[in-house]
Amino acid sequence: MKKDNTINWLYFLIQITADQRLNVWHISLLLAIVKIAYIQNDNETIFVSRSKLMYQSHIKSIPTYHKYFKDLQNFGYIKYTPSYHPGYQSTIDFLNFKIIY
Repeated sequence: MKKDNTINWLYFLIQITADQRLNVWHISLLLAIVKIAYIQNDNETIFVSRSKLMYQSHIKSIPTYHKYFKDLQNFGYIKYTPSYHPGYQSTIDFLNFKIIY
C-alpha cells in the first residue's frame, strides 16, 4: 500500500506556482495531469489522452492545448510518450518532481 503523498503534492504545487514561466494554462494542464495521476493511483507513469487533458484543464482549443503542453515538456516538467496505436494510451512521466515515500 502506498503512503499518503498529500504533503508531496503540496510541495509540487508550491514548486509550480513559484515558477514565473508558468501561466494559468500551464498550471491548469499540470493540475489536470495530477488529478488523472491521483485517480489512477500512480505517481510515476500516467496514461492520458488529449481529450481527457483538455476536458480536465478546461482548454477548448487544440492549438492552445498543444502550445502549453509543449511548453511543459520544454520546461522539463513532463516527458510525453505518444502512442500512435488506437488501443493504447499515451503516457506522461513527471521529470521535475518525484514522489518521496
